[in-house]
Amino acid sequence: MWMTKIQRAIVSVTDKTGVIDFVKSLSQFGVQILSTGGTARALRDADLSVTDISRYTGFPEMLDGRVKTLHPKVHGGLLGVRDNPEHVKIMRQHDILNIDMVVVNLYQFEKTIEAEGVTLEEAIENIDIGGPAMLRSAAKNYRSVTVLVDPADYGAILKEMERMEGSTSLRTRFRLAKKVFQLTEHYDGAIARYLATIEL
Repeated sequence: MWMTKIQRAIVSVTDKTGVIDFVKSLSQFGVQILSTGGTARALRDADLSVTDISRYTGFPEMLDGRVKTLHPKVHGGLLGVRDNPEHVKIMRQHDILNIDMVVVNLYQFEKTIEAEGVTLEEAIENIDIGGPAMLRSAAKNYRSVTVLVDPADYGAILKEMERMEGSTSLRTRFRLAKKVFQLTEHYDGAIARYLATIEL
């Protein structure tokens, strides 16, 4: 099965539990870290090397942060089939690099709507768009991409990378992909249930 050493990872998390230590370990494997906003700042504050997504894509974060990762250089890097010569050719033509790992958790929509007096506008602003899109792209391409949504998985992944010289197994990547779709199903369900209670 096609899998090489993990060389490049997107890290963009709302729940920053354990992420500093995890990224430190990834850096020791030589993994390039792409990141956004508050996560990038937190990693830099810990003296870790980070490349802003905006520098990689050539487009700034815009529209009050609503558009950061919705870009072909991100999703092409996640969805490209690594052993498909036509995909490889197109990616080279457009300077799209393979992205081998995604570490993302989502805006805390459910926590937001539990707050007393929350407005519809506040709830809407806490609907994550780029995060689920990246997670779904990575999970769809689980044959090549390792995707993490749960800090509880960080330790096991690092141990596997140690055993596999910087890679992960297909079995692990598939297990993690299934967690993504369980999460996004729950997330979208929570949004739908909340909106069903609102009348304009």
